[in-house]
Amino acid sequence: MRRKIVAIGGGRIMVPAGKLPQTLSIDREIVRLSGRPRPRLLFIPTANLDDSGYCDRIEQHFGVRLGCKVDQLLLYRDEPNRVEISRKILAADIIYVGGGNTLRMMNLWKKLGIPNLLDRARKNGCVLSGLSAGCICWFRQGNSDSRKFADASNNTLIKVSGLNYADLLVCPHYDVEKHRQSALKKMMQKTAGVALALENGAAIEIIDKRFRIITSMKNKNAWKVYYQKGKYHKEKLPENEGFMPLNKLLSRN
Repeated sequence: MRRKIVAIGGGRIMVPAGKLPQTLSIDREIVRLSGRPRPRLLFIPTANLDDSGYCDRIEQHFGVRLGCKVDQLLLYRDEPNRVEISRKILAADIIYVGGGNTLRMMNLWKKLGIPNLLDRARKNGCVLSGLSAGCICWFRQGNSDSRKFADASNNTLIKVSGLNYADLLVCPHYDVEKHRQSALKKMMQKTAGVALALENGAAIEIIDKRFRIITSMKNKNAWKVYYQKGKYHKEKLPENEGFMPLNKLLSRN
């Protein structure tokens, strides 16, 4: 089975009347990748403590607007047993992970054995997707604002480990949260490999060992960031073009 990830830097799905959701074309691609006319989408809002309003927005967007059959995995509100968790994850055509506290989410997932189930879903061809925390979780590490959830005044950004389906450190919200740019530059001084910085409305789509950058709004970008021989490199990646070898993104040249 093909292994598919669509990880989004950020963007609003619920907007004022007359406006389109900021991630609409990316979300349509997520649905298309499932290969089903009415895919089963499992929303996992762990990072936002199973916020009911967030769940309603996902139902409206992916269910009503995009034609998915939406279910939810509520690990805080419902506290499902492991049999139910497994059933929901392995039945999904699409898994969409919401934003919030990445560190708290990853800690709970590990406690409940969810990483192994997500890996099984991935190998079965399920589309893995999400934004912000739901973007970071699929990669080796992420540039995360998890500390602010305990202290709103704490803007310190930390490295949080994800599921490592691609060997990248990923930084979401690279344009709208300006402090991430300097923080990522500093973070990469002590981090091996390459970082991927995604602006809101930009996403990386990975199918097996190939990738492309897709965008849902004008003038939105993705950046390859790394140090080589002590020099800082920040390279804009081409968007909305053909797929390229993932190794090309992972290499520091």
